Amino acid sequence: MPGHRIFGMEKGLIHIYTGDGKGKTTAAVGMSVRARSRGLRTLFVQFFKEPDSGSEICMLSRLGIDTLVFNEVKSPLFHPEIDRASLREEAQKALSCLLHAFEEDNYDLIVLDEFICLVAEGILSEGETTDFISKKPGHAELILTGKGAPEGLLAVADYVTFMRNIKHPYGKDTKARKGIEF
Repeated sequence: MPGHRIFGMEKGLIHIYTGDGKGKTTAAVGMSVRARSRGLRTLFVQFFKEPDSGSEICMLSRLGIDTLVFNEVKSPLFHPEIDRASLREEAQKALSCLLHAFEEDNYDLIVLDEFICLVAEGILSEGETTDFISKKPGHAELILTGKGAPEGLLAVADYVTFMRNIKHPYGKDTKARKGIEF
């Protein structure tokens, strides 16, 4: 249903969840569940996640939320062996796929989890990402998550939430726990 409008969403807004604290993906998952529960057509997209770390993807799919995972686009911080040119190529392919989804205009809410990291880690330029964002369907709500949102992304956003790490068990050598941190 292209051009679908629900609850007066004539103009979709842009949300950014950024910062060094826990909860960016969790907030985006929560928004996706809320939107779906209200009948919004929702797409949840992940970058930079290891294949087995996105357990929320399975649950979101069960709830009727469309999902895409671009496992090929990995964090150069955790995978320094991967050539940046190949990461950029994979990111460009992902953006092309997403532009196609934008053109089809089948979603009321689109989440791009860890999208901000594409810029923060130097895979895509700030200009490329702001240009990409400008092509979202006008009525669609767009959520971007990830550490290190640059000023250009913050400027185009309608909502900006900064998750700040005040205290975290990693400081006490506690490893990430399945179902809590990932």
